[in-house]
Amino acid sequence: MENILEIKNLCKKYDNFELKNISFTLPKGMIMGFIGENGAGKTTTIKAILDIIKSYSGEIKIFGLDNRKNDKEIKEDIGVVLDDMFFPEILTPNDINNTMQGIYKNWDTKMFNDYLKEFSLLPNKQIKTFSKGMRKKLEIATCLSHHPKLLILDEPTSGLDPVARAEIIQIFQSILEKDDCSILFSSHITADLEHIADYITFINNGEIVLSKTTNELLDKYGIVKCTEKEFKDIDKKDYIKYKKSKYEYEVLIPDKKEFKTKYNISVIDKITLDDLMVLMIKGEA
Repeated sequence: MENILEIKNLCKKYDNFELKNISFTLPKGMIMGFIGENGAGKTTTIKAILDIIKSYSGEIKIFGLDNRKNDKEIKEDIGVVLDDMFFPEILTPNDINNTMQGIYKNWDTKMFNDYLKEFSLLPNKQIKTFSKGMRKKLEIATCLSHHPKLLILDEPTSGLDPVARAEIIQIFQSILEKDDCSILFSSHITADLEHIADYITFINNGEIVLSKTTNELLDKYGIVKCTEKEFKDIDKKDYIKYKKSKYEYEVLIPDKKEFKTKYNISVIDKITLDDLMVLMIKGEA
């Protein structure tokens, strides 16, 4: 399978934070959910992919090209929504359309205007009159209107109500189906990702904890709730992390089927991405 995005051993050091050997790949036509706590390294990784931050080590390839040597060629085919992205407030959507026509060869004014209509954004209104949610929708309309082959989205549904979030998710899915686009989707709203992501990559404290298909995580992984006595009988190699409460242990296991054949513990709960994050970050090994 062709990889649209390949990251190998990405390292970037700051005074109080460090990306450590970040490696993962995004296949063509797939959605990857990129999850982790605030400050875990999601945005730093995305800015390295986009060559916004410099002086990092490792290799990043987009469409098979080195992102530092083919910057202009690559960015023509990338749509971006960043959490800290903004347009000058005095501009209108019409101003943005006129500007983008001169930046992207494939800029599609009709598509942009269709999104404005769909999102109820008035083309002649200044951005300063827009709510946070409306501004996010304008960013998304701009991101999609030059037919990108790769979408890099950092908290694209942040600030949107549940109805608007569902609307945006549906648009991303339809773009994927129609244009064979690939999406790297960073979000702390993990419920959005459970329904649409083909892969989940989990970063914690600057390191990749896991990168697997969503089906493998949600179908194979599980949570065992057991007594202290039952927990002590579980071999360490058969669980990933555990968390102790006043009355029971919660144990994250990588394979429900294998676990059931080995231990006399019948109740194994399904896992959500929120469960996974909490146990991986707060649990003990």
